[in-house]
Amino acid sequence: MRDVRDMTASTLRQPDWYRTATRWTQLTLAEDDPVKFDPAEWIDIFRRTRSNAACLSAGGYVAYYPSKVPLHYVSKFIGDSDPFGELVDGARALGMHVMARVDPHAIHQDAADAHPEWIAVDAEGNPRRHWAFPDVWVTCAYGDYNAKFMPEVVKELVRDYDIDAVFANRWQGHGICYCDSCKSRFHAATGLDLPRSTNTADPAWRAWSAWRRDVLTRMVVAWDNDVRAIRPHASFIPNMGGASLMEFDLALIEKHCPFLVVDHQGRHGSVPVWTAGRNAKRMRATFRDRPAILITSVGPEEPVHRWKDSVNSAAETEAWITDGAMHGMLPWFTKFNGVVPDARWIDPVARGFALHERIEPALAATQPATEIAILDATTTLRHRDWHDRKDAEADELGFYHALVEAGLPFEFVSDHAMTPAMLDRFRVLILPNATCLSDDQCAMLRDWSARGGSLVVAGESATRDEHGTLRTEFGLGDVLGTRMTSAARGPLKNTYVALNGDHPLAEGFGGAARIIGGTRIMAVTAEPGTDTPFLHVPDFPDLPMEEVYPRAAPDTPAVVTRDTGAGGRSVHIPWNVGATFWGVLMEDHQRLIENAVRWALGGPPMAEALGDAVLDVAAREGDGVTLVLLTNLTNPMMMKGPIRRCYPVSGQRVRARLPVGRDSATARLLVADTDVDVSIHNSTVEIVLPEIAVAEVIRIDWN
Repeated sequence: MRDVRDMTASTLRQPDWYRTATRWTQLTLAEDDPVKFDPAEWIDIFRRTRSNAACLSAGGYVAYYPSKVPLHYVSKFIGDSDPFGELVDGARALGMHVMARVDPHAIHQDAADAHPEWIAVDAEGNPRRHWAFPDVWVTCAYGDYNAKFMPEVVKELVRDYDIDAVFANRWQGHGICYCDSCKSRFHAATGLDLPRSTNTADPAWRAWSAWRRDVLTRMVVAWDNDVRAIRPHASFIPNMGGASLMEFDLALIEKHCPFLVVDHQGRHGSVPVWTAGRNAKRMRATFRDRPAILITSVGPEEPVHRWKDSVNSAAETEAWITDGAMHGMLPWFTKFNGVVPDARWIDPVARGFALHERIEPALAATQPATEIAILDATTTLRHRDWHDRKDAEADELGFYHALVEAGLPFEFVSDHAMTPAMLDRFRVLILPNATCLSDDQCAMLRDWSARGGSLVVAGESATRDEHGTLRTEFGLGDVLGTRMTSAARGPLKNTYVALNGDHPLAEGFGGAARIIGGTRIMAVTAEPGTDTPFLHVPDFPDLPMEEVYPRAAPDTPAVVTRDTGAGGRSVHIPWNVGATFWGVLMEDHQRLIENAVRWALGGPPMAEALGDAVLDVAAREGDGVTLVLLTNLTNPMMMKGPIRRCYPVSGQRVRARLPVGRDSATARLLVADTDVDVSIHNSTVEIVLPEIAVAEVIRIDWN
C-alpha cells in the first residue's frame, strides 16, 4: 500500500487539499480527556486505519486549547497542556490534512450571565436550558452568538494552528427561537410574527423557513471569509446533517464549500443499510462532481436511548461504511471520548477504510452512469419541518427499496437543481410524490418528455405549485394523458386495485385479480391513447366483517400508461404506492413499481443484478470501462440494525449492456482481486460471481 504521506503530499496546504482528504478520523473529546486520554494512541489509530485526514475537537462549547477569546470556556482539566495542538502536530507528522471541529450549540453560565441575548428562547418565552444537561444553555443560532462571538473563535484557531478547515457541528439551531432578536429581525424581513407551529399551510412557517435559510447561508459565507482572510487555502465546512442541501442558497454554497459533509452516522429503527448510499445520491443530485463525506459513528445511533460512548457490532459499522463508499461517499468515522475502553470498533473501521482505499482509483477514474433517476423532491420537503420529513419521504423510500430489490442501479435528481442537461443523462425519471412543483419545473419535465424521456409519476406529484397551493389543473396531465378530477383523499382503509388486461405492468402477480391499493388516492380520468392496466375498486367498508365486500365493479384508472410518441413512455400511478409499499412491504407493490420502471425503460437496463440475494447496485463509467458495484445486503438485520455478521452469497449474476461499437469484454473483481469469466448473449454481457461477502466491484473493460 502507498504511504499516507505520499498520497497527501501533493496537496498539503494547497487550495485543493481536500482532493486527497478521502478517509477521515474524527475524535470528539470529552471535557476530562486532557487528563485521561493518550494522544499517542490516537496517532497510532490514524495510522492503523489508513486515515489521511482528521477532524479534531477544538472549541465552541468547550475549548481544548488555551483560548484567549473572552467567555470562550476552556476545559477545566487542560492545565498547561494543549490537547488540540498535540493532535494537530501528530496528524501533520503523518502527512495528514487537519480540520478543527467547533460546536456552538450551547454555552456555560458565565457566558449566559454576560450575554443573555445569546440564549435561545422557547415559544412560552423561557430561556432554553439544555435538554440533556440542564446546567448549560442552548444558544440562538440566528443572532449575535454565531454572528459575533463564534467568528472570533474561528479566527483564533485558523491563526494559531496548522489546519486546513474549520468544521461546525450543531450550528444550525434547534427549531424556532423566540428571542427578542429573532422576533424583531424576522418581522423586519417579512412583516410577520414568528410562527407558533410547523404547519406547512401557515404563511409564517413558510416565511420562517426561507428566512432561516437566508440567515444560515449568510453565516456560512461570513465564517468562510473569515477563515480565508487568515489562511487562504482553508475553508469553513458546515455539517450538513441529514437535510441534504435544502437549507442553503446553492450558488453561495457552491462558491464557499469545496466539499460536503453528511452527518448521518448510522441506523436506528427501521432504517435499511442502503440508506448510507442514498446520502451519496442525494448529494450528487445537487452537486454531481463535489466530494461528499459520510460520517459513521462507531457506536449505535438511537435518538431516544443514546449511548454515545459505546461500540456498535463490527459487521454493522463495516456495512455502513461500505455501502456509503460503494456509492461514492468518502468514509469518515467518529469516536466520542478520547479514552478507548473498548477497541472492538478499530478493526471494522480499518476494514471499511481498506476497501475504500482499494477501490478509490477505480472510483476516481469513473463517473456515476445510470439510466434511472428518482426526483429528490426538495421543493416539497422545504415546506416540512425536519421532524416531519420522514413521513414526507415515505413514497420515495418505498420506490428506493423497490429498485434495490429489483437489482437496478439508479441516481437522484434534485428538483431545485435540475437542468435540461442533467435530465438528458437519464432515460427514466421517477416522481414518487413530488407534490409541489413550479410551472417552470413542470415545463422542464414536459420538454424532457418531448425529447424522449420517460416519466413514472405517482402519488400527488405536481398537484400543488412551489408555494404549496393546490392547482386547479394537474401540472403534468398533458404529459401523462390524465386529468385530475378531484384532489387526493385519505387516509383510506381497505382499498384495492384490480388488474385490467394483459399489459406488461400487470405481469407477475400469479393470477391475482386484484391487489392492495393506496391510503391516499387522487381521482383521474384517462385520455384517448392511453392504457389502464389497473383500475380502482370502489371503496367498501372494512367493518362489520359481514359488510366487507365490493359494491361495484372496478371503474376509475389506478394506473395509466402511454407511449409519448417522442420515443419515451409514461406511467401515472395516482395513489401513494411508494408509501404503501414502505409501510407494509407487500411484494405486489414492489412488483408494480419494478414493472413500471422496466416498461418505461423500453429495453434492457445498462446493468442489473439477478439472483437470490439483495444487492445494492451502483454503476459507473469511464473511458472504455464500466464498474458495477455490489453491496451485499442479504441479512436478517438488513432493515433493522445492528447487523451481527455477514452472510456471503454466491452464484449471483450481473448483466451489462454492450456499449455501441463494442463486441467483447473482459472483467475483473477488484475486491477479490481476480479475473472472472464473461459470456455475451444478445448484446448483453453476463458475469457469474463466485462469492460476495460484504461487497464486490466488477470492472468491465470493453473491447
